[in-house]
Amino acid sequence: MLLCMETDARTSAGHAALRRGRISLSGQIYLVTFVTRHRLPIFKDCALARIACKAMTDPMVWQQSRLLAWVLMPDHWHGLIVLGDREALSAMVRRIKSNSSRCVRLERPELGGVWARAFQDRALRHEEAVATAARYVVQNPVRSGLVTSLSDYPYWNADWL
Repeated sequence: MLLCMETDARTSAGHAALRRGRISLSGQIYLVTFVTRHRLPIFKDCALARIACKAMTDPMVWQQSRLLAWVLMPDHWHGLIVLGDREALSAMVRRIKSNSSRCVRLERPELGGVWARAFQDRALRHEEAVATAARYVVQNPVRSGLVTSLSDYPYWNADWL
């Protein structure tokens, strides 16, 4: 899990460490995680969570890449992304974060920044790893104790369902 880091010399070093070795491969499936600014649980607010979900799944955001599975938690987001042709992973994540931030701030301008700067990613290599990662992503609300059954949590989706 990516932890929000304060702005100091360690922040730049921490963000650089997350980018070290990062490459963007067309057709590659990535497990991506990013957190809210200062890890604030702003998506406990159902109206803001609905706005963010709609913005993050907007077809305009996904013109080249594809979202296989995702979950929005009160203070972070997980997603499985198939990277499209000629698209950098960092650009894709920036588009998701900026579109959702813009829409959330229209509703609540006093929030300021919604997402922390960095994100964490892991390239998945085998089909079985994709299935395991998808289960991990969508079961997050159950594991964290937000709900006892995934069917009780509204802020997720997966291609397999």
